Amino acid sequence: MRQTSENKQRIAGAVDELDSKLRELALRIHAHPELSFQEKKAAQWLTEPLKAAGFEVERGIAGLETAFKATWEGKSGGPTIALLAEYDALPEIGHACGHNLIGTSAVGAALALKRAVPDLQGRIVVLGTPAEEDGGGKIIMCEHGIFDEVDAAMMCHPHKNTMVLRGALACVDATFRFYGKQAHASSAPEKGISALDALINTFVAINSLRQFCKEDVRIHGIITKGGDAPNVVPDYCEAKFILRAATVRELRELTEKVYKTVHHSAEAVGAHAKIEEGLVYAERNNNHALAGLFAANLEAMGLEVSEPPKKGGIGSSDIGNVGQVTATIHPYIKITEAGTHTPEFTVATASEDGLIGMNQAAKALAMTAYDLCADPAAFQRVREEFENGKKNQSSEEA
Repeated sequence: MRQTSENKQRIAGAVDELDSKLRELALRIHAHPELSFQEKKAAQWLTEPLKAAGFEVERGIAGLETAFKATWEGKSGGPTIALLAEYDALPEIGHACGHNLIGTSAVGAALALKRAVPDLQGRIVVLGTPAEEDGGGKIIMCEHGIFDEVDAAMMCHPHKNTMVLRGALACVDATFRFYGKQAHASSAPEKGISALDALINTFVAINSLRQFCKEDVRIHGIITKGGDAPNVVPDYCEAKFILRAATVRELRELTEKVYKTVHHSAEAVGAHAKIEEGLVYAERNNNHALAGLFAANLEAMGLEVSEPPKKGGIGSSDIGNVGQVTATIHPYIKITEAGTHTPEFTVATASEDGLIGMNQAAKALAMTAYDLCADPAAFQRVREEFENGKKNQSSEEA
């Protein structure tokens, strides 16, 4: 126990030694926001210090140009722990979800571990996971087997509350394309078929569905093309929706209802519709044993851990798919009172409070990874919970 305490003090000290460089890195990424799958600068900047510290760096993994894997092999015989870096930004409002801090805290944790505990029994892997906001980089990486040999995966998200067990909804994005027939809207409207009417009918019909959905279902959409001129019957219109439900199974039931609505709404005016579905984000499968280790490390730093919301207040993330493959957590650290995906949160992720939160996240990530490598009993509890969960899920599906 004494050695564990001393090593954790060394880990915390190593993060503090790296703090000025980590701050510079986070602010640089913040000042150069890059959208999903376009994060070339961020991926380069995050891997540079890892490579300089002796990590083996692979770029372009899973067929994704901006994904990476950086590995440090400690003493053999220990577990493989993945620290997940996110670094894509949002359109217009930049790093309003704090991915500049998420990516940098993962790198800082890995660097601190190698510096503070060079004889650590285990393998530390920093996985650069692009396109969390739009595209599902982690989903693609799961499909390519990147997480198959990972024993536990974690990251830490800035937020307005400090939590370790917040859930997330399963979700999928879908583009609805409507095809009609063009005509002059005044002199020959009878010759036209309005793709716009098909689209509007779809919005109305989806609104009619809402009262027959469970309270955790979310359906939200925008019109991305509504026609070209008011005096021309639109022959092509388009909308993009995101559909969410508690589980992937319930999401499939929801999409079946919504997609029927889309086709019937188009047919009602003589048009037809095509649906393009994106990748399915799974619900979050939090590992409670792993979350307990993380919470203990936060509390040891003097942070108060809040309970997650009992109802509502959650979104979706592609880390849910990682949680179907290995033991996973997605905790949060408070940096502001503002909500994510707002201009105010963009400011917070480059603020002093944001940078302090990043330092705390790096320490908690590194200490929890250390717990898994240094305490076989704790690691066994984490893995047993995950394996038992898989067995229960398989029996329910059977």
